Amino acid sequence: MSLEEQLGSRFVCTKCKTHGATVKRISAAGTGLSKIFDIEHNQFVTASCTNCGYTEVYNPEVLEGKRHLGSIFDILFGG
Repeated sequence: MSLEEQLGSRFVCTKCKTHGATVKRISAAGTGLSKIFDIEHNQFVTASCTNCGYTEVYNPEVLEGKRHLGSIFDILFGG
């Protein structure tokens, strides 16, 4: 199961407590020259609540760099 699928199925909104999210990857420019030349080298994963739209942003390098991804989701979402 991909990171996006796991995050979407295990997400619990901190605002309205709804289960489930729409997950997307986004890119953003950094500072300095990357900002001037609009080079988007920073990658993030967003999870948006399917009920209220509240969105959380995650660093995929941190999530994907861990071998026990299920354990990370258990810590984040109390599973």
